[in-house]
Amino acid sequence: MPTPIARPTRIEAAGNKPKVIDEYVGRVNSRHEALSVAHMRSPGGWVEPGQTPEFDEFTVVLQGMLRVTHGGGVLDVRAGQAVVAHKGEWVQYSTPEPDGAEYVAVCLPAFSPQTVHRDA
Repeated sequence: MPTPIARPTRIEAAGNKPKVIDEYVGRVNSRHEALSVAHMRSPGGWVEPGQTPEFDEFTVVLQGMLRVTHGGGVLDVRAGQAVVAHKGEWVQYSTPEPDGAEYVAVCLPAFSPQTVHRDA
């Protein structure tokens, strides 16, 4: 039988400004370790520490622009586009435009503070 998920759990975000993360599927809300699905809303000027995660992260931008800085340069991912950050590669996410961004992130396996390996 399918399992309904009535609502997400709000997760505290890293970064220089408040960012909203609503986890629908993952370690916190549904106790799934294989995968996580989160809806994110970042304000303009938000930037988080760089990270070298132990998971692949698939991100679909719904509104605005998400900047992904990586070892080889910078990608600006706009509404209607997606990006895949591969496990083991360093990335840093930010939303430099005034209106910020709204996006959905899927992590495989599920996001974990212990496996994201944020820069100190």
